[in-house]
Amino acid sequence: MEAVAKLHNVPTSPRKMMQVADMIRGERVSKALNILKYEPKIGAARLEKLLLSAIANWQSKNEDESLENADLYIKEVRVDNGRMLKRLRPAPQGRAHRIRKRSNHVTLVIDSMSEPVVENNNNKKNKE
Repeated sequence: MEAVAKLHNVPTSPRKMMQVADMIRGERVSKALNILKYEPKIGAARLEKLLLSAIANWQSKNEDESLENADLYIKEVRVDNGRMLKRLRPAPQGRAHRIRKRSNHVTLVIDSMSEPVVENNNNKKNKE
């Protein structure tokens, strides 16, 4: 059973956030939390908080399962462009240069590695 957490309009550029997201993509949740806790890049603190939110979402969906036995991993981390604020900066000789303040949207999906096996009844009928 997977759980999703989203973060909208984060005021950092998508490239900076993608660098941090690439470090934790596909990792187990415990290892990803350790990576994000000690990473000095600007997006690490926000991604750590988002990962904790995804874990809480997973726990609310699966109240009967324990977090330690679930063996959670990060299934998907997607960083998309958000809105762009356009500002003007004074330049020499009365000109103006445009400043683009970028933002991003982050979507984080976690899933359990220990999935329950569901038997398909159609396969049993075909074998007999």
